[in-house]
Amino acid sequence: MSVGAQTSILYFLVSERRAASFVCDMANPLKGEVIRLYKTLLYLGREYPKGAAYFRERLKFAFMKNKDETDPEKIKQLVARGDHVIKELEALYFLRKYRAMKKRYYEPEN
Repeated sequence: MSVGAQTSILYFLVSERRAASFVCDMANPLKGEVIRLYKTLLYLGREYPKGAAYFRERLKFAFMKNKDETDPEKIKQLVARGDHVIKELEALYFLRKYRAMKKRYYEPEN
């Protein structure tokens, strides 16, 4: 097989993979949102008070519980709930840092 033929076959395979990826994205446009949500929660879970392993296990269970959901409206609701959890975690971490700083720099109230 010549180099030109190998290149054209490789180009065909790459273009087929891109087309299949595009069709998959068109079939479920919320897939990217769900992946973004999972990655963000996984990142925030590193500082969770009960430990990263505990958080990761619970996160995986929550996502696996809803893995077969196909209704776009239901998926949007679940993503919105996940965004709310992100805000709650950020507030928890901010409060924890604030309390630590307050304990270091201010005298205890009696």
